[in-house]
Amino acid sequence: MRVVEIFGPTIQGEGPHAGELVGFLRLADCNLSCSWCDTRYSWDWSVFDKDAESSEMNPVGVRGRLKDMNVERVIITGGEPMMQQDDFPVLESNLYKIDVETNGTIKPKQETVDAVDLFVVSPKLSNSGDRLRMRIKPDVLQAYADTGKAVFKFVASSIADLDEVTALALPNVWIMPEGADRVTHLNNLVNLADAVVARGWNLSSRLHVLAWDVRRGV
Repeated sequence: MRVVEIFGPTIQGEGPHAGELVGFLRLADCNLSCSWCDTRYSWDWSVFDKDAESSEMNPVGVRGRLKDMNVERVIITGGEPMMQQDDFPVLESNLYKIDVETNGTIKPKQETVDAVDLFVVSPKLSNSGDRLRMRIKPDVLQAYADTGKAVFKFVASSIADLDEVTALALPNVWIMPEGADRVTHLNNLVNLADAVVARGWNLSSRLHVLAWDVRRGV
């Protein structure tokens, strides 16, 4: 599998497990190109050197690295990790649970559903700059909802973004105010908090940004 970085123990910075001690596995490549992406080094090979930023690793060796972290939860992220979902069953261990952070455009196979404890599905809104037909695939989003293992987390920076989320009519919604740096994230968090609560949704900060600002791999 093509791996960008393995790091931890650290904290999960966002979503329903924010604040928990976890390990991270970041995989290479993505099928979208979000304008605000803060991990472009994992997929934008027009700017970054793929061989310098990532390497091929045996999934069994990756599992060993994850076990050595001695954490109860591992986050598989990217890039778009579901592009490499065939390797996920190999990563299973009774030592940790697995969360997968995905953009929700690639349907999960049954073996993947069996291996994963939680899908944190983050459909991209128009603020990402990606084309609608590329970023929103209703049948795929429904497939994630049908697993009973999914939450839907949206990057938002305006009330118009929240209106887009409403139109998708998905369950288990989390709103995460956009911001790869501390100031931007805090401003969006303050501006959106009341509106998120009024809609009856969950609100996620980005604890890793608040704690470490723009540092990578923490």
